[in-house]
This record gives sequence, C-alpha cells and structure tokens, in this order.
Amino acid sequence: MVDKRLFLPEPWFTDAYQGRRTKGKMPDEVAWQSKPQLAAAMVQNLYRAGVLPFKYIVADCLYGNSPDFWEACAACLGTVAFVATPADTRCWLQPLATTTHTSTYKGAQRTKRLAAAPATAPCTVAALAQAIPTTFWYRRTVSEGTKGPITDEFARKRIMLCKEGQPTTAVWLLIKRTLGAHPRYWYYVSNAPMSAPLRLFVWLSGVRWAIEQCFEETKTALGMDHYEVRKYPGWHHHMLTCMLAHFFLWHLQLRLGKKAPALTVSQVRRLLEVVLPLKVFHADEVLRYVAGMQQRHHRAYLSHRKRRLHEILH
Repeated sequence: MVDKRLFLPEPWFTDAYQGRRTKGKMPDEVAWQSKPQLAAAMVQNLYRAGVLPFKYIVADCLYGNSPDFWEACAACLGTVAFVATPADTRCWLQPLATTTHTSTYKGAQRTKRLAAAPATAPCTVAALAQAIPTTFWYRRTVSEGTKGPITDEFARKRIMLCKEGQPTTAVWLLIKRTLGAHPRYWYYVSNAPMSAPLRLFVWLSGVRWAIEQCFEETKTALGMDHYEVRKYPGWHHHMLTCMLAHFFLWHLQLRLGKKAPALTVSQVRRLLEVVLPLKVFHADEVLRYVAGMQQRHHRAYLSHRKRRLHEILH
C-alpha cells in the first residue's frame, strides 16, 4: 500500500453538510470526486513522482467503466492497463471496416482513418464468451494459492468497444472461466500491444489476488477497518499508521524469509506478539514456535491441495 484517499458521498459537499465538514476538520480545498477519479489521481501522482516505477495497472469493474481512469492510465506512457469489465459491456469483434476522414488544420489537409459505423449491432462480452468453441479455451494454472493450484480456462479476442452505439477503442478482451459443468466467468479489457502473449494476461488476472491479500492482511492483522474516527485528519492518521505497520511486517517477512520461506505476514505479527512482551527469550524457542505454526499451516495446505487437484482432474 503506497497511497490512500477518503471517498465521501456527494451530498457531503453541499451547503447542508457545511457544519459537519467544519466539525470534521475537512480542508476547504477538498472537492467531491468519484472513486474512479480518486484512483486516477493516485495513479497520476505515483507516475509523476517517479519514485516507485510500475509497468502494469490492474483494477476491478468500477474503474473499468470510467473514462477518467482510462485516460489516467493512457497518460502513463510505457504501462499496460488490465481492468475488469462487466458482463454487459458491448463491443464488436475486430477488424472493423474503416473510412477516411479528411480535415484542414492551419491550411494543411490531413487524412485520418476511422472505424466506420458497423453494419451489425454490438454484442455483449458475455454473449461473445458463449460463442467461443471449446477448442479455443486454454487451461492455465494462474498461481499456487493457499489451498492448492488455482487453475482456470482462458480465451482472448481483439475487440472494439462500443459507446453510445459507436466504436471507440480497440482493446484486448480476456475471458476467464472456472472449470466444471457450470463455470463462472470473468471479463477483462487491456490496452496491451497486439504482440502481448496470452501468458501475460493470465499472470495479470492473478495479480489482483496479491492486492486483495494485502488488504486482507492489513484489515485482519492490523485493524485497518477497525476505526471509529470523527475527524478527517484522524482517518488519514489511522490509515497511514496501518500502511507503515504493514510495510514493517512485510519487510521483516522478507528478512526472515531466508530461514523460514513459508512465513506469512500474519505469522510474523503473531510471532512479534509472543516475543516482544518477553524480557528474555531464546532463539531455539522462537524457532520451535515458528516451526509449529508452519507445520499446522502446511498440513492444512496439503489437505486443501489434494481436494483442489481432485476437482481439477475430475
């Protein structure tokens, strides 16, 4: 976690809530922004700062439908956006017919090729997924989860997005579905180049799990969502404290990872709870405690993995 923003409902910025804003010490320069606009501002600030270079941007459906968020991603040159999109997103399969548009700029004539209005109506990405033959689905293991391998089937298509009945942007559509007779579907769009391999999209589809795991660790182990504050600065103070605490545990996990590779952030926190109150402790006792935790987790992991492999093979 590297940045934070507080989302407030739009009515909070009306005159009726002036008293509450003053009592909560909310700065006057804070204006209402939607969640995608807040995310776009964070992406742009991180890109302009240049302190933490990044190449990929992933987000869920809420941000995939936002022009502000897509514009912020497009402005980050050299990056690839991979964003979830709803099942009712409308599109056309590429290639579409093109038409030539001629214009005059400063006395010079310019020619530009644009996508022509399609003769057929756009379809939803869900309908497109249902029309894909079985032979065009590729089974891939996304990652090794806490309960065994995460294996899904993937298909991709090059599409032209639809806005108000007109073609807009050409993007990659990645479709992911679970295994079994009644699969669940997920849909993603990406501005990756034409040469992007399927394995890149498969990897990006699993990156969000690490992000969600980060939030889960910060909420459960550090109490990020256990706050009762009434002031605007108080919320930022609480969030910043949780972010720093998670960074400390994550950094400690990396240092201890050479001796205990399977050690998780939650286990590091439990280890500190046991060790810090002690005036004197022995390294052998700490190692036995860590080994006991990991053995219990490993037994649970093997049991879940066996069941998961059985589901995949059958």
